[in-house]
Amino acid sequence: MRAVDLIIKKREGNELSAGEIEFLVQGYVSGEIPDYQLSAFLMAVYFQGMSFTETGILTRAMLDSGDVLDLTGISGPFMDKHSTGGVGDKVSLVLAPLAAACGLTLPMMCGRGLGHTGGTIDKLESIPGYRTDLGAQRVREILGEVRFVIMSQTEAMVPADKKMYALRDVTGTVESVPLITASILSKKCACGAEGFVFDVKAGSGAFMKDAHQAEALARSLVNTAAGLEKTAVAVITDMSFPLGRTVGNLLEVYEALDCLRGRGPADMMHITLRLTAYMLVMAGICGDMDEAEALADHKIQDGSALRLFLRNIELQGGDPDTLKERLEDSGYTPVRAKKTPLPAETDGYLVGCDAYKVGLASVLIGAGRARKEDPVLPHVGIELCVRYNEKVKRGDPLLFLYTDGEKGRDEALALLADAVTVAAHAGEKRELVIGEVQQI
Repeated sequence: MRAVDLIIKKREGNELSAGEIEFLVQGYVSGEIPDYQLSAFLMAVYFQGMSFTETGILTRAMLDSGDVLDLTGISGPFMDKHSTGGVGDKVSLVLAPLAAACGLTLPMMCGRGLGHTGGTIDKLESIPGYRTDLGAQRVREILGEVRFVIMSQTEAMVPADKKMYALRDVTGTVESVPLITASILSKKCACGAEGFVFDVKAGSGAFMKDAHQAEALARSLVNTAAGLEKTAVAVITDMSFPLGRTVGNLLEVYEALDCLRGRGPADMMHITLRLTAYMLVMAGICGDMDEAEALADHKIQDGSALRLFLRNIELQGGDPDTLKERLEDSGYTPVRAKKTPLPAETDGYLVGCDAYKVGLASVLIGAGRARKEDPVLPHVGIELCVRYNEKVKRGDPLLFLYTDGEKGRDEALALLADAVTVAAHAGEKRELVIGEVQQI
């Protein structure tokens, strides 16, 4: 078997066998197949696509390239959630302790932010001391106590994904639906979950810019998961407007605390409760969505979800006392950050806030990274003062920019001014959930 023959076969639009896909993945991980040949294969997949069967085989081959988490002796049911990335999306910070309080166990492998989208790992690491580079035994210990853990990818878990993603990033093949699917599912399956809820974003702040692209990815994720004997549902949500009221690492942790106390913004609470409810129904803990949402809401109101979150911070090396300011309702302004308002230029209604431009502005001030090796600043970010269709008066702050000195401030403010739209009349009703894809 030769790699060049398989490249040609896929280039011509033909389906590859399990043996052929495994040969390519194993050969690349071992170094027998060079970067330039796998790059050609990835480009062929980008243009020709893969069937759900091929995508499942690719996922399995990537999963088999490294270690998997041993959950023997730990109580389930094991579930996981994945977002395809957005601006202000801190749902995982709230959902993990909430789902755990409801009786689920969540071994979650999450990522860092890249480009205009934030990353769960960066947000949690804005808490001094918080560690996500955990050994297998420590993961098991944390799961045994609080039923959820949030960890970063280790060198030993799914090494094929690490190598292939780095190659995709520099060869223009990131936006391939089957390659995205295999990358996501291989990492999630390595953590041992039995079922998944996928939050597939659509809109300016998402990688999938329209609902049709998002639905294609949602179907690929759900159908491929089914082929791997996992239960799954995908919820397609709007990312034309930032989610919640903050963008930035520590700011989003503060907002997560608000959500866990039942004081979060309506869009964050709605999406989080919906995704948690799907997990509870799939796991058999609740009989229907109404019952599941009621249980999740109860676990917020009685404080059990917040207590698990604070205990998890301790178990993963963080200092929960650093969040005391927010828990005492002292405001969002982090220590050392300079607060600058962006005032409304006219009376009216906020009818637009381009999530992509807001995300780019956050990168300019250091809340995100343009390259993987870039550092992020934990204290900087953006607080949205006005939500969609809310009325404003001239001079009212539309948002606050939190910066570390002057870095990127003026450029970010100009970009944010271009991102917001105030009109004389309110806009049409905005639907947060655009669609849902369930297994047949």
